Amino acid sequence: MNAQRNSGDEQSRGEGRGASEREGGANSPDARRGGSRDEPGRSGEFRDRRRDPEASRRGAARDEGKRPATGRPNAVRPQEAGGRSSGGGRGNDDGARGGRAASEGGGKKQQVRSGASKDAGRQHVQKQRGPAGDPVRLVARDVLRAVRERDAYANLVLPALLRERKISGRDAALATELAYGASRSRGLLDAVIAAGAGRPVEEIDGPLLDVLRLGVYQLLRTRIGAHAAVDTSVDLARAEFGTGKAGFVNAVLRRAGEKTAEEWVEALAPADPVGHMAFEFAHPLWIAQAFADALGARAGELRDLLAADDARPSVHLVARPGEISAEELALVTGGEEGRWSPYAVYLDGGDPGKLDPVREGLAAVQDEGSQLVALVLTRAPLEGPDSGRWLDLCAGPGGKAALLGALADIDGFRVDAVEPAEHRAELVRKTTKDLPVDVHVVDGRDSGLTPGYDRVLVDAPCTGLGALRRRPEARWRRTPADVRDLVVLQRELLAAAWELLRPGGVVVYSTCSPHLPETVSIVADFARRTDAVQLDTRELLPGVTDIGEGPAAQLWPHRHGTDAMFVAALRKPSGPVN
Repeated sequence: MNAQRNSGDEQSRGEGRGASEREGGANSPDARRGGSRDEPGRSGEFRDRRRDPEASRRGAARDEGKRPATGRPNAVRPQEAGGRSSGGGRGNDDGARGGRAASEGGGKKQQVRSGASKDAGRQHVQKQRGPAGDPVRLVARDVLRAVRERDAYANLVLPALLRERKISGRDAALATELAYGASRSRGLLDAVIAAGAGRPVEEIDGPLLDVLRLGVYQLLRTRIGAHAAVDTSVDLARAEFGTGKAGFVNAVLRRAGEKTAEEWVEALAPADPVGHMAFEFAHPLWIAQAFADALGARAGELRDLLAADDARPSVHLVARPGEISAEELALVTGGEEGRWSPYAVYLDGGDPGKLDPVREGLAAVQDEGSQLVALVLTRAPLEGPDSGRWLDLCAGPGGKAALLGALADIDGFRVDAVEPAEHRAELVRKTTKDLPVDVHVVDGRDSGLTPGYDRVLVDAPCTGLGALRRRPEARWRRTPADVRDLVVLQRELLAAAWELLRPGGVVVYSTCSPHLPETVSIVADFARRTDAVQLDTRELLPGVTDIGEGPAAQLWPHRHGTDAMFVAALRKPSGPVN
C-alpha cells in the first residue's frame, strides 16, 4: 500500500512525503547573500567568469526587435500559475512570438539533404554553443529538470548531484538556494515568465522553462546581480539549445528584470486578499484558502503563515533519550536547545549528516513538531497500568518509531512498527537499530497483529500541507482531489488502530497537515461513531503555548517554528459508558 506513508515524518530521509530538511547549507550567510564562486562587485552584482559580453550584446540586439508583449497573459491564472508539471506543450520553442519557427542560429531553417550536410549542420550549431555553464547553476537546473520530468524529490536529487559533482561549501549553499527556491516559487515565477514571453508557460519547452525559472528566481528572490542572473542563464540555454533559444531566454529575463518582485505581485496578483497573498508567497490558491480555514478566527495570521511557509526552515535535531541530552547535543554541534521538546536542538544550517552525534546514532534529524507528537503518545494517561506494548501503525521512514523506541527502552517496553512498503520498512529497521522495535511489513488496515496495545500512534498519510517549507516542490503537486482518497485511508487506519487498542488504552492521531477535512473532521466523526473519549491534548504539551482551543492541538510554523502538525488523543473506555 504505497499510499500509506508517514506524512509528518522526518526530514533526514526525504522518503515519500517525509522530505529531508538537509538543504546543503541553504541557511548559511553565504547562501542568503547569494554567495558563490562568483565574486561580488561594488554594485552588488556578480561577475561571471564565463560571460561572453559580445555574444550577449548581439543576442540582446537581435531579440530587441521581437520583444514579447508585456502584461498579464490571459491564459495564466494565479491559482494555476505553476502550469503543468511537464512544463512542455510546444515541440520546438525557439522564443519567437506566436511560435514562429527559427533556427538555433536565428536564421531560416535549411532543408538537410544528405548525411554529410547533417553532420555539417550539427557542427555549425555546436560552434555557436558556449561552455556548458556554471557548475552551480547546472546542478540547480538539473534538479528542476528531474522534478519536472520524473516527479523526483528535490531533496533527494540535490545531495546526490552535489556529491557526484564534488560541489561543497558556498557553492553547495548557492545551488541549494537556487534549486529549492525556484521549486518553491514556481507559481510566481511562471506568471512572470508568461508575462515576459507573451505566452502561457505550457507553450514553452520544459527544458527551456527550467532555465527561465532559475533565471527569474535569481532576479526576483535573491541578491544576485542582474547581469550574473541573466548571463549565466543565457549561457545555460546557449550550451544546450544554441543561440536562438539563448536569445529568447535573454529577452524574457530582461523583461522580468524590469520590475521588482513586489511590482510584479502588484501587476499580476488577483485583488481578493487570499488570492493576493497566495500569489505573493507562491502557494496554490486552494492551499492558501485551506490554511485560512484552519486558522479560523485568527485568519488574519495567514500572511505570517504563508511567509513562514515560504522561508527556508532551520534544521531540527532530536537527541536520543538515554544516550545524549539536548544540552550536550547543542554544545557539541554549536546549536541551540529547542523551545518545546526536551530533546530538540536547532541548527542554523549545514549538513547534519556530517555531525559526529548523527553519524554515531546519538542524534537524528527530526522536526520538533514530530518529536512532540511522539511525546503526546507517551504522556497520555491510561486507565490501568502500562504493560509496555506500544504500536506505531504508520512507521516509515522511522523517526517517530526511533524516538518511541528510545523512550520505551528506558522502561523496558517494546514498540511494534508497521510499514507496508519493504524499502521504507528497511529504513525503519536502520533508524531503530539497537532499539526494542519490531518492524512488520504489513498493511496497517489489516495487520494481523494481536490486539491489546496500551498505546497506538496513527501518524496518518496526508497531504503534507504542514511541511511544505521542507518539501520545495510539494505544493505544486498536490490537488484538492488528493484529499478525498486520503480521508478514506485516514479513517480506515484510525478504525484499525482502535481495534488493536486495549480498553483503557490511548490512540494518538496526527497529521502533518492543518487541513480541516484531514484533522478535526476525522477525529470528530470517529468520536461520534464510537465511545472514544477525547483527551485535552494541550495538557499533554506543557509549556507549548498557542496551540488552539482544544481538545486537539495544532502547531504552526509562524507560531512555533515547527511543521504544522495536528495531534489528538483518544482513550478507549475500560468500563461501561454511562
